[in-house]
Amino acid sequence: MMLDLKFIRENPEIVKQNIQKKFQDHKLPLVDEVIALDLERRTSQQEADNLRANRKKISKEIGNLMAQGKKEEAEELKKQVTANAERLAELEEKERVLTEKIQNILMVIPNIIDPSVPIGKDDSENVELQRYGEPVIPDFEIPYHIDIMESFSGIDLDSARRVSGNGFYYLTGDIARLHSAVLTYARDFMIDRGFTYCLPPFMIRSNVVTGVMSFEEMDAMMYKIEGEDLYLIGTSEHSMIGKYIDTIIDEETLPHTLTSYSPCFRKEKGAHGIEERGVYRIHQFEKQEMIVICKPEDSMDWFNKLWQNTVDIFRSLDIPVRTIECCSGDLADLKVKSIDVEAWSPRQQKYFEVGSCSNLGDAQARRLKIRVYGKEGKYYAHTLNNTVIASPRMLIAFLENNLNKDGSVNIPKVLQPYMGNKTKLIPGK
Repeated sequence: MMLDLKFIRENPEIVKQNIQKKFQDHKLPLVDEVIALDLERRTSQQEADNLRANRKKISKEIGNLMAQGKKEEAEELKKQVTANAERLAELEEKERVLTEKIQNILMVIPNIIDPSVPIGKDDSENVELQRYGEPVIPDFEIPYHIDIMESFSGIDLDSARRVSGNGFYYLTGDIARLHSAVLTYARDFMIDRGFTYCLPPFMIRSNVVTGVMSFEEMDAMMYKIEGEDLYLIGTSEHSMIGKYIDTIIDEETLPHTLTSYSPCFRKEKGAHGIEERGVYRIHQFEKQEMIVICKPEDSMDWFNKLWQNTVDIFRSLDIPVRTIECCSGDLADLKVKSIDVEAWSPRQQKYFEVGSCSNLGDAQARRLKIRVYGKEGKYYAHTLNNTVIASPRMLIAFLENNLNKDGSVNIPKVLQPYMGNKTKLIPGK
């Protein structure tokens, strides 16, 4: 579930307006349906509670009648107990069925978006917020990113295709080293900003999957391990948020700020598909992520800090970027607000997505039962996540923006210690 049932019951019009803002009108009937099911369940629960209370009372009466030798009267009451027990079993089964129906509906009614989110049907209506760094259009032609990598003997798609199929790659030599260097630099960058470094499990159980994402996302992204209740993670956010499943956090320890490395595995099912030649959209990549668990009143401040971290790391690598606010129709159902960071592509002379920052409010915490114990009692935490760097998308942006006319690639000062103090990469003959 993303929303509290009590909130839906008391604010049905707000919930319906939110569904309309997300252009999901087919879900509007679900609001009235879940309220009706909830009423039916509560009525059933009340009857069951009355029967349980009555059972104790009748049991006492039977004891008194038996003590007085009134066996016939006691037997009549025993028949009533049996009838009540049968009715109670019916009510308990009905309650189980109703609870399951309610839970299924609550899983698909979208989270309430922040009032600041622009209203739009899809990503074509996302809004540019700000640009950082001057986009450069060089006076020479920038080759396709695979051609740049091949000039360094740095990528082998053909072998990967034979071994694993489309959507995989071998990186070698300086390009492989650059890939690792950028991720290691990203790790240290986030540690320097006060985040705790973590290596998470790369497989998670189904109850964690459904806790961190919507059914639609799960179907489009996740690989299931055959014969086991395990899925390969699509991002380390999944196992990092899952780390807190069914826990109660002491309010005084908040916020929890973590940065995690992992490989990521994605089906990439849908319109975009996997590239035949290229590494922009692939089945397997590596990523440095950041997540925050915090108090509800602090989540928007953290949201702004998180996307700024991504902007800052890209600018430190001499890559111009811009921030894009996702409109209502482009927001995944669990998200309250989301900002994408896009890097400049000199070859295409346009920006492309390299990271996404999301505030999920208490949606994930509600599904995973991540609670906080504070002075006023228990409440659900807020969760946020953001990409620090995802490679090889970062490699595409890095190579295009640091390429020289002679085919060499400049290594920015901050990255040089991770590249054996090289200032340039020189292509082969």
